[in-house]
Amino acid sequence: MNALTLMTLLPLSNPLDPAPEVDDVTAGWVGVLVIVLMFVAVGLLGWSMARQLRKTRVAREAGVYGDQPTPADEHQQDDGSAGASAEPTGPKTD
Repeated sequence: MNALTLMTLLPLSNPLDPAPEVDDVTAGWVGVLVIVLMFVAVGLLGWSMARQLRKTRVAREAGVYGDQPTPADEHQQDDGSAGASAEPTGPKTD
């Protein structure tokens, strides 16, 4: 039992890898490059998403999704309350 306790507590009392000094640690170009690449990636993803949303809006206006938008639907989209109406706008099936 004493040997197990000694092996557990010995590394805590005498660390083999001391903390580096303040002057030993410097910022590197690799970190800057990674951050710049992440900003570029986020920018490209946002640009691509805007293009895809523009395509879906044009397709909806052309009636690709099977329903013709009504003027009321267009006004609801402008103020952000799209989908708030209880009436379906699709074609009637009897």
